[in-house]
Amino acid sequence: MSRALVVRGGWDGHRPVEATDLFLPFLEANGFDVRVEESTAVYADADEMAATDLILQSVTMSTIERDELQGLIAAVRAGTGFAGWHGGIADSFRNSSDYLQLVGGQFATHPGKEPSLVVGDASDNYLPYTVEITELGRAHEITAGIDDFALETEQYWVLHDDLIDVLATTTHPVRLWHPWHRPITSPVVWTRLWGEGRVFVATPGHSPEVLRDENVRTIVERGLLWASRTA
Repeated sequence: MSRALVVRGGWDGHRPVEATDLFLPFLEANGFDVRVEESTAVYADADEMAATDLILQSVTMSTIERDELQGLIAAVRAGTGFAGWHGGIADSFRNSSDYLQLVGGQFATHPGKEPSLVVGDASDNYLPYTVEITELGRAHEITAGIDDFALETEQYWVLHDDLIDVLATTTHPVRLWHPWHRPITSPVVWTRLWGEGRVFVATPGHSPEVLRDENVRTIVERGLLWASRTA
């Protein structure tokens, strides 16, 4: 039986417990023995990490100890899969450049509504946008058969490198109240090969409601299976 490790915590605004609970039955139905941890301390347990086939992380911001991060990176390099969504993987451990290198992309911002529409809650950053499947994505097992689709939630602006394989993108348009002067395209779904391991990231997932979207949920479920140890 394959082993999955769910690590959750950090900023509670992303509801890491409720969000990851959505996928526990899926993992179990697909043959995973699932262990859930509320702390990254487990990453420093070399024996546990070596026996883990897939890590699902949902830890927004927060910090990580040096031995924990070294354990995570070593495990992925040795073949453990690493997967997640939104800030739980793409906005974790902002003070660690080594973590950023592992993931390949980092949340920078989520542009907001026109100032006169701002009401002072999370919805200020909910914008309608389109997730566009790339040519690579149309052939990839994670996103094959999924057409471009619309969401109204946080539209992540991501800083990234060229070692990621982008399966879907979104474009931030020019608006009068924002400072940029031409449209900016950001990755929405990507994969990354790191040593013997696989990394999967999807930026939608601000709330369980977004994760319940049929397209988002399908992409996350396929991404979890894709990332799991292959050898």
